[in-house]
Amino acid sequence: MTTPTDLPLHILIVGAGFAGLSAAIECTRKGHKVTLFEKVSAIDEITRYGDIISFDPNGSRAFEKWVFPDTSSVAERMEELSRQTDWLDLFHYRGEFVTRQSFAEENKWGRRISGHRGELHRLVYEFVKTRKKEVEVRWGVRVVEYFEEGDDQGDNGPHAGVVIKGPDGQVEKVMGDAVLAAEGVRSRGRKLVLGLEEDEQPKSSGYAVYRAWFPSEPAIAKNPITKHLVEKRDQHEGYIGPDIHFLVSSIKGGSEINWVFTHIDDGNIEESWQFPGKPEEALAYLEGWCPVVRELVKATPPGRLIDYKLVYREPLPTFVSPKGRIALIGDAAHPFLPTSIQGASQSIEDGTVVAACLQLAYQSSKKGDMSKEQVVPTALKAYEKLRYERVHKAQAMGPKTRERWHKADWDGPEGVWNVPEKLWLLREEWLLGFDAEGDTYKRWPDIVKELQRKDDGRKESNVVGLDGKSGKAML
Repeated sequence: MTTPTDLPLHILIVGAGFAGLSAAIECTRKGHKVTLFEKVSAIDEITRYGDIISFDPNGSRAFEKWVFPDTSSVAERMEELSRQTDWLDLFHYRGEFVTRQSFAEENKWGRRISGHRGELHRLVYEFVKTRKKEVEVRWGVRVVEYFEEGDDQGDNGPHAGVVIKGPDGQVEKVMGDAVLAAEGVRSRGRKLVLGLEEDEQPKSSGYAVYRAWFPSEPAIAKNPITKHLVEKRDQHEGYIGPDIHFLVSSIKGGSEINWVFTHIDDGNIEESWQFPGKPEEALAYLEGWCPVVRELVKATPPGRLIDYKLVYREPLPTFVSPKGRIALIGDAAHPFLPTSIQGASQSIEDGTVVAACLQLAYQSSKKGDMSKEQVVPTALKAYEKLRYERVHKAQAMGPKTRERWHKADWDGPEGVWNVPEKLWLLREEWLLGFDAEGDTYKRWPDIVKELQRKDDGRKESNVVGLDGKSGKAML
């Protein structure tokens, strides 16, 4: 049985996705020790799948700080693998050009990075490996239980931990000072944090998405209908139709193609990233669509298409466990729809903020402003206060964009043909120009004062879920 460390803290992280890896990196940058558990047996099992993922400036700013021994940053290495466009060309589903949305002005906030999920994920993991003295990654272990001890200190003092089962079936109890549950929308940590008797199931959003990624040669490059996507440079196009939107990117100088389209969920697919899709079934949704879209689907090689449900959770009343030593981060706390283009960036923000809060609480204890026992509960409750309203405000942008596209009025006086900018993505400074770490340092003193009030600083907060319904939480 592994026991907690003295300060600096020992942080247990469950899940090696972007949220878990970013939290591990940021916690070690702040001086703490990390043990990370991942159920798959190797990084290849994560990085071999997927298609495009995007990080906006609010997420990518962390990558600028992660510097390899050769002095190149994670951001610089990602840039080399990313789509080289600063625009989105939008079309009517029958093929008429509507408008170009430029993102060039966003460069003042930082990099926009869009590339293959697996390649970018591997880059982040490669950086984790440079910190192997501070981070232990345990592959092939499944977390079967979370636990925490608070007021009843016992022999080990206040602590939290997990029960893991290894590939050989061996069961082990691991204790640390705090646990960050980052294993996605089906996180077992939600059961303890929310006080549930049984694991809850995600709900269908009513939509599903086809996603494909494959080399452009020969099918795309040789086809006169689609070759414009790969002839000169990377391209980024969107086609908007009734209850469907179709996005296509060319990347790496046009050598690779990615397309996705969101459609009504007919209830025949599973909640699995790896569920295979069939081009002929995808084409059935695209009757009457322009030749570019249909030819892209027809050109998709066998085994390079997936179809999966877009699921959501109701807004949670809290991200933190009753005794304040376990926190949910990333999709475990707040799954995003793809149309928000913020799920990955918000996961990076989570990792950044929770690590900064642990750092600041630890520094306060060293100065005598709080006891060692108060460090983790104060840090995790502060993380929740800093993240809760922001992340749900960002989350709500997903269904807003989907509805603006899928229910677009084309022909009215204020319709898209007269006001094409109505199709533009919502790109706002409060979201994209945000410095999560700087905001944490700035607001920390006031957040701690709120937490020290007799009522724990809690107040009612209104949030909107992915289904558009309002909910309330006490923060």
